[in-house]
Amino acid sequence: MKRYFVLVTTLLFITILILSVCGSKEQASAAGTSGNYSDKLVIYVTSKPLGTSQFHMFGKEALALLETEYGVKTDCYESENEPTIREENVRAAVNNGADIIYVLGNEWRDIIPKVASENPDIDFLIADQCVQEQLPNIHCTVFKEHEAAFLLGVMAASLTRSDHIGVVGALDIPFLHRHTDGFIMGAQYVKPDIKTEVRWVGGNNPFGDPVRAKEQALAIYAAGADQIFSACAGGDRGVFEAAAENDFYAYGVDVNNCSLASGKIVDNLLKHVSATILYTVGRILKENPDALYIEAGVAENAVGPGAISGNPALNEECVIMNYPEVVKLVEEVKGKIVSGEIKIEDPMFAKQ
Repeated sequence: MKRYFVLVTTLLFITILILSVCGSKEQASAAGTSGNYSDKLVIYVTSKPLGTSQFHMFGKEALALLETEYGVKTDCYESENEPTIREENVRAAVNNGADIIYVLGNEWRDIIPKVASENPDIDFLIADQCVQEQLPNIHCTVFKEHEAAFLLGVMAASLTRSDHIGVVGALDIPFLHRHTDGFIMGAQYVKPDIKTEVRWVGGNNPFGDPVRAKEQALAIYAAGADQIFSACAGGDRGVFEAAAENDFYAYGVDVNNCSLASGKIVDNLLKHVSATILYTVGRILKENPDALYIEAGVAENAVGPGAISGNPALNEECVIMNYPEVVKLVEEVKGKIVSGEIKIEDPMFAKQ
């Protein structure tokens, strides 16, 4: 695999062929704060309708940041939740003169390599995932979810009354072990003998089945767990519903979910997607690299629990804010990860 691994020491974080436009700017300012790229067109193609996912709204937020910072023209093509529509929209972005096309999520592993191979002069960015073989014009920015999950595990071990925690994952694949294994490793850092359990949603729709996700959470709860981390994408709300109805606490991913089950969600594994896209597109504009590959973790403030995200007011509905001593411990553990005192093996590769 051709990859140029980049050590990012500082990131400035501010994250049916008919096309549905989701917020376009035909004309941007002539020059942004980081140079004049007003001749460039950057298009975001969504993998599903924006109203169905707060996480995918981060991709749209990045457009405004790009306009301000670089003066580029931008557009957004909103896809239905269907692979053929996604590919049609990417090809439409190509035909409409895009210089850079970016997408978000795990739905693009087949589409982007195919379209990119046919259009070597256009740059394609996949955020939050990558493809196995990067062509020179395919760029990736991924997150070290296992580092943030480790910190959530520290929280769970500090708060558990039963010394038993669990994780519900969507599907038993290497990527999701970053969430499940990271959470467990963090809990074991605090309590080496803590009891842990992992269950998978599986089925025909593992990333969007709240009923099966709820069933798995209830099974873990019945076995004695009182802290359960959910990494089920669209199935997360099933776990949150189970927490609201029973005597256990939940943890979420990607966005702040605490309002979905008031008083029962401890915290969330947040990704600062829009700012990471801004950084990566900026690198593409300024450097014209081949196969840029960026990994960002807690050291770059790209991922982490909401409690230590730098704006505690946004986390006020989360249970963790009632435990300042645990927040302090999580800050200390983060510092040890950043310094290298704590080294966390990436479970994604350990499982391959």
